[in-house]
Amino acid sequence: MAAAEGLAAYRAVLRAARRTFSGDQLMLTESAVEIRRRFEEHRRLAPGSEDAVRALSDAREAAHFITNMIVQAQRAPSGSFVVKPEKAHAGATLEIPSEEILSTLK
Repeated sequence: MAAAEGLAAYRAVLRAARRTFSGDQLMLTESAVEIRRRFEEHRRLAPGSEDAVRALSDAREAAHFITNMIVQAQRAPSGSFVVKPEKAHAGATLEIPSEEILSTLK
């Protein structure tokens, strides 16, 4: 993957994870490890190759998904969880995947 594009995508995914999981040290640590692992898997891709283009697209999609579709719940003093969606989550809807989509993931 092209170094500059790859680095920009890597930083975007890390930023998204830091914003989304702020205050949750376990998720911050584990997500950083997983993000690094995924990028290391693609380190040797030839710049401009179909695989490199797909990997960069996947990284951009991951950053967008983490930012806009994941809401970190906080535990309230009562023991229940409180979800506070941010401006980035405005208009987001819950999409339940169809059986057709689920079968392609297997």
